[in-house]
Amino acid sequence: MTQQQRTQVVERWGDMVYRLALARTANVPDAEDVFQEVFLRYFRHEDRFANDEHRKAWLIRCTVNRCKSLLSSPWRKRIVPLETAEEVGVEDDYREIYAAVLSLPAKYRSVIHLHYFEGLSVAEMAQTLNVPEGTVKSQLSRGRALLREILQEVEL
Repeated sequence: MTQQQRTQVVERWGDMVYRLALARTANVPDAEDVFQEVFLRYFRHEDRFANDEHRKAWLIRCTVNRCKSLLSSPWRKRIVPLETAEEVGVEDDYREIYAAVLSLPAKYRSVIHLHYFEGLSVAEMAQTLNVPEGTVKSQLSRGRALLREILQEVEL
């Protein structure tokens, strides 16, 4: 794969990977690290993808796995983050809503992000996150309820 082709891949899928990493980690530097690691892995396995749907699913799954690894690291349990997540890469009209999404617990934040920002169905989220569809539905429902409460408090 040429450098130009790699640049095109990052331009096409980079926003999705970064936004998902930011939603999962709630931290800009961690999201950037995950972004980098996901694309390094992608370029090692770039010849394995049958089509764009397969590529997208792999990128989402890899991003989720990298975030899980990062968040479960023993090192993270001993450090205090210097900054909270910023609404980077989000349109101005949605910054307050995205900030509310980032304030949700991680399990709700992920399904809300995947559903509303990436357009995944319940079945696709269940397969991607490796959980039953019922779990995704309940997390989506509870996440929406919490998000509704948060947004009512800030009167959006």
